[in-house]
Amino acid sequence: MTERAIPTERELDILKVLWSRQEATVREVYEELRQRLPLAQNTIQAFLRTMEEKGLVRHRLEGRTFIYQPIFHRQQTTQQMARQLLQRAFDGAIDQLVQSVLSLRKPSADELSRLEQLIAEAKTAKSPSQNRR
Repeated sequence: MTERAIPTERELDILKVLWSRQEATVREVYEELRQRLPLAQNTIQAFLRTMEEKGLVRHRLEGRTFIYQPIFHRQQTTQQMARQLLQRAFDGAIDQLVQSVLSLRKPSADELSRLEQLIAEAKTAKSPSQNRR
């Protein structure tokens, strides 16, 4: 898989709006973000242009209005971000990544239960080499 651009924190804020709406105009993104982020509408527009150049979003024209859509689904983007973090910061060591995350805060009982379920699923999942047999 080729390396895709990893969104910055502000780009991720914009992507979250686009993921929740599937598509949005600059104005719609601005209206949704302005309550919690001190950004001007033209700043959002500049971010979206940069994000398009980076291959994170695309637009279509409706009249004179640009309507932006994310190119990748949320899960694809978060997996790419996690993959990069795992490789860059932990040299691929999943246990060190999990230990680091768990040291940030105590997980809830529900989160621990879900982690146990994910581990059990990972143990029973067939590796790609086993699937070829």
